[in-house]
Amino acid sequence: MKHLVSGDIYRTPQRKISGFARLFPNLVMYSAFLDIIFRSSSKAKKGLYDSKAWADSSLKVLQALESVGVDVTVEGLDILRKLDSPCVFIGNHMSTLETMVLPGIIQSFLEVTFVVKENLVQYPVFKHVMRSRDPVLVGRVNPREDLRTVLEGGQEKLRGGTSMIIFPQTTRSLGLDLEQFNTIGVKLARRAQVPVVPVALKTDAWGIGRIVKEFGRIDLSKRVRFAFGEPVTISGSGKEEHESVIEYISGKLKEWS
Repeated sequence: MKHLVSGDIYRTPQRKISGFARLFPNLVMYSAFLDIIFRSSSKAKKGLYDSKAWADSSLKVLQALESVGVDVTVEGLDILRKLDSPCVFIGNHMSTLETMVLPGIIQSFLEVTFVVKENLVQYPVFKHVMRSRDPVLVGRVNPREDLRTVLEGGQEKLRGGTSMIIFPQTTRSLGLDLEQFNTIGVKLARRAQVPVVPVALKTDAWGIGRIVKEFGRIDLSKRVRFAFGEPVTISGSGKEEHESVIEYISGKLKEWS
C-alpha cells in the first residue's frame, strides 16, 4: 500500500471494467479470490508465506474487488507512516472483506497479526494461511478465558514488535453494536503499554452469504471505506480511551452514510 500511494488517502484509480465483470461480479471476484487463497495456502504449507507474501496476497484481493467495479477509499495512511512502535488496532467488524484487505494496508507499514476465532485456523485450505500468521486464537465460548488468552498472547506479540488487530464485536454487524463492542482491545493496550489506533470501516459491499458466510453477494453500489484515527495512549482505567474509539468509529459511519 505504501508503494501505491504517497499521500494520506488511497482511492481506487479509474479503470475499465469489462461488461462480463459488471454482469457477474460474484463469479469474477470469487474466482480470483479462490485462486489467491489456493496459491497462498500452497506457499504457507511450504513455509514460504512470509509477511511480504501476506501483504501481497491481501492487496491482490483488494485488486480483485476493484477489477469488478468496487471502489475503495483508505484514509489515514500518514498515521500508519508515523507509527514508531507496535499498537493495537481496534475496529468495527462488518464483513469478510476487512480480514482479507486490512493486512495489505497495515502490513505494508508494520508487522501485524489478528486476534481470531479458533475455527478460522480449521477452515480447509485457508487454515494454512492463517496459521502461518501466528494469530492469537480465542474460542468465543468462555469470555473470561478469551480475555486471559488475548492479554497474555497479545502482550507477547506486542513485546516482540507485532501489532494486533482486534474486532471487539463478537459477530459481524452492519452497524456499531455497542453492547458487543467490548473493552478487550483497550485492556490489552493498557497492559502492554502501547497506543490504540481506532479503525472505522464500511465493507458491506462484500455481503454475508446465506450458506457460507464468507461468500456473500458483491454489491457494486456500495463504496468500501477504511479510516485510521490518531493513536491514543491509555491512562487510568482506559474508559475514556475506549469511548473515544467508539466516538471515532461511530462518527465515521455516520459521515459515510
